[in-house]
Amino acid sequence: MRPARRCTRTACGRPAVATLTYVYADSTAVLGPLATYAEPHCYDLCAEHAERLTAPRGWEVVRLAVGAADPEPTSDDIEALADAVREAARPLPHDQDQRTGTFAAPPTQGRRGHLRVLRSPDS
Repeated sequence: MRPARRCTRTACGRPAVATLTYVYADSTAVLGPLATYAEPHCYDLCAEHAERLTAPRGWEVVRLAVGAADPEPTSDDIEALADAVREAARPLPHDQDQRTGTFAAPPTQGRRGHLRVLRSPDS
């Protein structure tokens, strides 16, 4: 098992809970949840140092929720994703026939869509 990452502040040995990074072009410091991997230009901070963080004058500090879990996708989210994939897979309408002024029928495809709705055994 890998040891927990520690706060990068000098003489602080507490475990890190947040990661600090900078966006120099926007003069912004971003403090968020502990990054998955230690990056060379990011700083891992313990809870105390993350709370007391200040930025240079003229800089903005953006604090993202530390410790907040990502919400699980709901059935509405999954249905919306499936609808978006179906919409993207639809054939594009063909150009209008210059001679007749009608739209040509889209070519038929010999395959079905790759997504299917599976009913759960509970329903």
